[in-house]
Amino acid sequence: MIDALGRRIDYMRLSLTDRCNLRCKYCMPQPVPDIPHPEILRYEEFLRICRCAVELGITKFKLTGGEPLARRGAAEFAARLKALPGVEQVTITTNGLLLRQALPGLVEAGIDGINLSLDTIDPARYAAITGRDQLAEAMAAAEAAAASGVPTKLNAVLLGETAPGLPDLVAWADSLPRPVDVRLIELMPLGCAAGHAGPTQEEALALLRARWPDLRPAPAGERRGNGPASYFLSDTLQGRVGFIAANTHTFCQSCNRVRVTSTGGLKPCLCYAETVDLRALLRAGAGDGQLLEAMERAIFQKPAAHCFSQPERMTEHARMNEIGG
Repeated sequence: MIDALGRRIDYMRLSLTDRCNLRCKYCMPQPVPDIPHPEILRYEEFLRICRCAVELGITKFKLTGGEPLARRGAAEFAARLKALPGVEQVTITTNGLLLRQALPGLVEAGIDGINLSLDTIDPARYAAITGRDQLAEAMAAAEAAAASGVPTKLNAVLLGETAPGLPDLVAWADSLPRPVDVRLIELMPLGCAAGHAGPTQEEALALLRARWPDLRPAPAGERRGNGPASYFLSDTLQGRVGFIAANTHTFCQSCNRVRVTSTGGLKPCLCYAETVDLRALLRAGAGDGQLLEAMERAIFQKPAAHCFSQPERMTEHARMNEIGG
């Protein structure tokens, strides 16, 4: 589908749950009430939304959370989504703690990619950030994902305390059984992250170039995913280092995505609270025509740009586990 600004919207992120088994300090550091189960979309409701999305030209889907694997049946849902006519790609983002046991099911489902969130490979820092002493499991999950043959990426949020260890994270990723890209994400001022700060892309690049002086932009035509990451390569690295630098490098002019929250809110832009309540339509008995009309209108009116550089203009103040990572 083409929105009002001529952008092709072909990618949808589905938050399967708000629940997570980590307590990352920039996301949901304290125990918070879970959204009651009846308010969470059923898998059949997600599939109906996805069927309508395909009719609108959206063919690529990302399963997120919270932690999507914390929801029972996530791998089976991935298989059902992958089997829908017109769906070209289904990928998943996970913290890895439940990945090794879910991996056979995801591979059988035909999952097209795994993004594993891992900010550091320093055990003490990992525990301080996540509230859990589970680094060994997360690292083992990354190794298993890479060895499975499924294209695997590591996602790391850029934090001041983990910045010195970024070269070690990239070097470790490069030692995995198959090439793994590492994507470094500038900390966006959303929810609990609003009180934290982290390095910029340029600051992180300077740290990495101290070890890999030849780190340089990858060829312009090289595609390594559906998102806005810009990639860098070195002759001595198998994978790429990517940056998602929403704070310092605006990429809204080429944004191709929308989100559906676990409660059925269709969200055209991350930093604005406005959503279309698809759950209400579904449970009121709306036909596919009504769903399509509501989705098409929301996507067509997608905002021109986020406003992370002007936090006072933001209307979204929910935690990322509520929005969908």
